[in-house]
Amino acid sequence: MTEFEFVLSNGEKIPVIIQTRRGMRNITLRPKTRPAREIHMSRPWLASNSSALKFLESKRKWVENIYAKCPKKSRLTPGDEIIIFDMRVILGHDTSRHANRFIHNDNGTHTLIVGGTPDMFERRVRDFIKAEFLKQTKEIIRTAPRSFWPTRIAIRDTTTRWGSCSTTGTMSFSWRLAFAPLAVMRYVIMHELAHTKHMDHSPDFWATVRELYGFGVERAKRWLTQNGGELHKWF
Repeated sequence: MTEFEFVLSNGEKIPVIIQTRRGMRNITLRPKTRPAREIHMSRPWLASNSSALKFLESKRKWVENIYAKCPKKSRLTPGDEIIIFDMRVILGHDTSRHANRFIHNDNGTHTLIVGGTPDMFERRVRDFIKAEFLKQTKEIIRTAPRSFWPTRIAIRDTTTRWGSCSTTGTMSFSWRLAFAPLAVMRYVIMHELAHTKHMDHSPDFWATVRELYGFGVERAKRWLTQNGGELHKWF
């Protein structure tokens, strides 16, 4: 195993781990964003590390895009401010508390106070957001006709898909949509609800999305394309 570095255009250095494997015929490339940001490569026995790195460079645009969509994580600490569900929320910490406290401030902001030890701070904030995301998702789904409702809702933490709908009626959503504007979160939900009638992206499917969502579908879709990577900023 040999380790090198791949420098992104923003200056971030991504470790490159190259493994040699017998029986391989081609160089393979696998960028990873978690738990560590690394690029894993495998090469045939007769191929050199330099040829592997040259192949990696030829895929720069693709690799850059992957890491742009999943930016380097930023830690959250007491006093930080985040935006969830269109609300500005100031994070607080009280080690004496067992339950969370969510306060609506007079200036239009909100305060979330979580308890527990300092090492549990981010986890408790994340768990609160995930629980609220499920509540908000159910409320948005109830605004659509019952015939579109899923049989089951699953909350995921995916890096490539914001939502999915299975043929069994189970819908999965990335809880990171909590950091997006509510209009964008609603777009993804209506998108998946439309799949209960059309398991494709045909003109009929998009007509159903527009029927469920109303005016502004393209604007919400465009926002997610342009800003989706920022939803992975924390945790």
